[in-house]
Amino acid sequence: MSGDLRPRVLIVDDEAEITSILADLFEDSYDCTTAGSAEAALGLLAANDYELVISDITMPGMSGLDMIPHVREHWPNSVVVMISGMQTVESAIDALRLGAFDYVMKPFDLRQVEAVVSRALEHQDLIVAKQRYEDHLEELVEQRTIELDQALNSLEDAYRSTLKALTAALETRDLETHGHSERVVSYSMRLGRAYGLEGRHIKALEFGSLLHDIGKIGVPDLILRKPAKLSPEEWVLMRQHPLHGQQILRGIHFLEGAARVVAQHHEKWDGSGYPIGLSGEDIDICARIFSVADAFDAITSDRVYRQGKPYEAAAEELDAWSGRQFDPKVVEAFHRVPPSDWDELREQSLLRKEDDLDVRRLVEMLEPQLGAVVR
Repeated sequence: MSGDLRPRVLIVDDEAEITSILADLFEDSYDCTTAGSAEAALGLLAANDYELVISDITMPGMSGLDMIPHVREHWPNSVVVMISGMQTVESAIDALRLGAFDYVMKPFDLRQVEAVVSRALEHQDLIVAKQRYEDHLEELVEQRTIELDQALNSLEDAYRSTLKALTAALETRDLETHGHSERVVSYSMRLGRAYGLEGRHIKALEFGSLLHDIGKIGVPDLILRKPAKLSPEEWVLMRQHPLHGQQILRGIHFLEGAARVVAQHHEKWDGSGYPIGLSGEDIDICARIFSVADAFDAITSDRVYRQGKPYEAAAEELDAWSGRQFDPKVVEAFHRVPPSDWDELREQSLLRKEDDLDVRRLVEMLEPQLGAVVR
């Protein structure tokens, strides 16, 4: 590659005398190359970068006017100046309309040609500067977009950690269901994807599943932890927890979709649920998906009064309540998930639960030492 940093000029004319005159005129200021036809010029353009193309209009084969669109399409940073012996305004207009920067008539005044070429190269500098600015702006926007995405992801992770901590605190009131929220989040997300949810709906499903029982903050321990069957009056209070949860999340914009899951996760497809008695598609889709995932977890999890049932029994029970308690399309989506996926999700949940227990034991062991340090 040549180390010549002068602007490169391609001179195109079927008359060798014209190309020679122009090359001699500009040789001290520019790096000049000549071509005897438009076809030859396009070949040179394909192999080299030229800031300026000076071309005759009338040539054998492809004309200079026919060449302009090719230059504009493939080498948009190259500026074109046309020269011709045809003394007509129409030819000049045609050249400018096709994208030529300027037009010079033959016989031409060399000083005029120098002035036109100088202006053309100044224009080419502006084109390149504009392109560099646009490239830089595009890179800047891309970089800022990446930084914004990272910031939003960090913020979302912070939200998620805070909500998980809140959920863990709630579960300490009901040790029997420890780990339930985390499991049901995993189940809901897998079922949501099988159903076809994406984007903001997946986020609403995730946070709604995690916080579904947050309204139990407002349920007294005497009811929430009662070992015996609840009385009718106690059930009235217990069934208010979805509305309590909705009230707690009210006004938090990023949890708007999650709040619908919290408020509607005990509604049933046939309208027999609570607290409002919504039915069918009036129930939020994320709440309908959560309802199936929640039921699957309840059926397959061990309780003090019974052992969890296997996948096959849970699938049969979901089918039995399809169209009554559950949205039939969501139950269909459940069956599209391989049983091995549910087993894997449960195993991952058990591993996380063991990690949580190890951390708790460690904290309990260190409490005396920590207390001594504080004192």
